[in-house]
Parts: sequence; C-alpha cells; structure tokens
Amino acid sequence: MFDVYITGASKFLPNEPVSNDEIETKLGLINGKKSKAKNIILRNNKIITRYYALDENGNSTHSNAELTRSAVENLQNENFSLKDIQVLSCGTSTPDQLLPSHSAMVHGLLKNHSLELNSSSGVCCAGMNALKYGYLSVKSGNSENAVCTGSEKVSTWLLADRFEHEAENLKSLEEQPVIAFKKDFLRWMLSDGAGAFLLQNKPVGKTSLKIEWIDFYSYAYELETCMYAGGDKQKDGSIKPWNDYKTEEWLEQSVFSIKQDVKVLDENILEKGALSMREALKKHNITTEDITYFLPHVSSGYFVDKLHDKLYEYGIGVPKEKWFMNLPYVGNVGSASIYLMLEELMNSGRLKKGDIILLSVPESGRFSYAYAYLTVV
Repeated sequence: MFDVYITGASKFLPNEPVSNDEIETKLGLINGKKSKAKNIILRNNKIITRYYALDENGNSTHSNAELTRSAVENLQNENFSLKDIQVLSCGTSTPDQLLPSHSAMVHGLLKNHSLELNSSSGVCCAGMNALKYGYLSVKSGNSENAVCTGSEKVSTWLLADRFEHEAENLKSLEEQPVIAFKKDFLRWMLSDGAGAFLLQNKPVGKTSLKIEWIDFYSYAYELETCMYAGGDKQKDGSIKPWNDYKTEEWLEQSVFSIKQDVKVLDENILEKGALSMREALKKHNITTEDITYFLPHVSSGYFVDKLHDKLYEYGIGVPKEKWFMNLPYVGNVGSASIYLMLEELMNSGRLKKGDIILLSVPESGRFSYAYAYLTVV
C-alpha cells in the first residue's frame, strides 16, 4: 500500500460575485413577486456573495462539466499536465444530464487521453466520495495519481421560470400561488463552482497534504429523506420518483426542483454530525486537541454556533480559532464546498509542516457524513 498526498488544489468560480441584492435579478421573480422568505433566509445563512454561471439575462455561461474542466485545467503546472492524469474521479449533485456520467462529460472536454473514470452522485458528500475513490486508487497502487473534483451548477435549477407552471396551477386551483418553503428556501442558499485536487503517491512541491484516512457514516437506515430532487416526498416519508408522475405533473408540481424538509434537517443534522465525528475520532484514537485546522462544510451560518456547541456537548469541541471557512464570500457550493475551502487554505501560505487538518462534510440527503484527516508534510 502506498501513501497518498494531495499535491495540488485548484478552483473555478464563474463570472463575478453576486450580492444578496442581485439574486432575484439573476434568478427572477416567481409569479412576478419578491420572495417573502428571502431576507429572513439570507439573514440567517450569513452568505454575502456567491457565484452563478449565468449572464445578466439569466442564460447559462458554463455547464457543470465546463466548470469542472476549468478547475482541472487549473491544476496544471511545470510538473503536471492534463496528459499525466491516470484517474479522473468527479462528484456532483447537479450533473448536466442523466446520462452519460458527469466524469465522462468532463473527460470529453479535457480531450487529453484514455484514462480511468469514476462518477460519484449524491448531495454534498459526492465530492468526498470522488476523493475517496481517487485516494483508494493511488493507495492500492492501481494508479500513481488521480484527479478528484467536486462541482455544482445549480443556478439554472433555481430560475423563476422553473416554478411558474406550479404557481399557475395553484392559481387555477384557487390557492395562493406561493411556492412551498421547502423549494423557496434553497433558492437563497446554493451557488455554482468547482474545485479539484491532484493526488499523488509522493509529496511534490512546498506544500503537500498526506491523507491519513477518509471515513463515511450513513444514517439512512433510520432517518427519512431530507433533501431531494426529481421526485416528491409523501406523507409517510417515502419519495415518489419523477417517472411515477404524469408528464404534466412534472411542471405543475415542480417535480425536478431541489427541495429540503427543514424540520427533519433541524432535528437531525447536528446530532448525527456530532455522533459520527465522535465515532471517527474514537476509531482512529485521536482527539480534537490534535487538530490545527478544522474545515467544516456548513450549509448556512445559522448552524455555525449550533455546531460549535453540539461538538462540545459530545466532548469533541473545537475552538473557533481553529475553524477555517469561506461560506460568507463563496457561498454554499454543495459537493464543491470542501474543495474550495481546502484550496484556499492550501494556497494561503499559512500551512506549516506537521499541521493537522480535519475535513468535515455533512449531507442532508438522507444524512451521510464524511471526514478526512490530513497532515502537512
């Protein structure tokens, strides 16, 4: 078995940052009216700017595959080119199409050479799943390197016209044409972007991060679905998939929109997060005192203090001065968020040999959690 190192990190964020006042200009107004929930949600999530792959008219400027391709291209330097890639492992929640796979579409844009592909789906843990595939490939000796990515192109899922048919349908039923909070909520939370890591079996350059371990925990066996798309949640907690709906219902009920059951989220996301992190630390016989930098992917500023307190409640508290986050000015980029955080830290000049970094990524889809433990060498 070989040691595995993150020897490079890169990102691609499309266009100019979008302020809170510009969001509805970019995404549009549903039923011609401003959202009543928007200001409350923005005040709680504490996101000030984010990025959209949209122009001033709401047209796409980049596909998800193009965002990812650009992040991968930005890994290149005098020691590494696209033709050196042996494994390409891509994770995303929002692929451009159902088929072919996201990684195949990225590879098609790279136009480099034949290589091994992996595509990881899911929600925020998709990027970490992609990372673990690359890690295991290099560790086992299957490859000498792997490029792993996390990316999202969610802005076009959030455009107002995606919900207009539902609003019109509600009008025809003589109901208030107000889109349910579970759908409106995420319009002010999510954004676009991509990050990429280069993994190699030896350290390269001034700063390399040795991957000590990557662990995953799922609670789907006991908890119902919380975040979903391409279906709708039933009263018994089950998900009715898009292909069981009539074609006209896809638009009338915004079946393909991204939705989140905020009640289920609030009840479980922190509790299971603290529980899983405690299990991971116990398994590897380490404590939070060993950590130099704690990088938690937190979907909203609303959860930051709550997570801090919950970790202390479970006996694994991490002082705030060890936390490193960029949520306020990068936004919640789902599976790409952890890549964007580590890229910023890794290229900041702050890291020194011997520093320990803990990555923490929750996924509210059906409550999965991923952790990675890194040492600066």
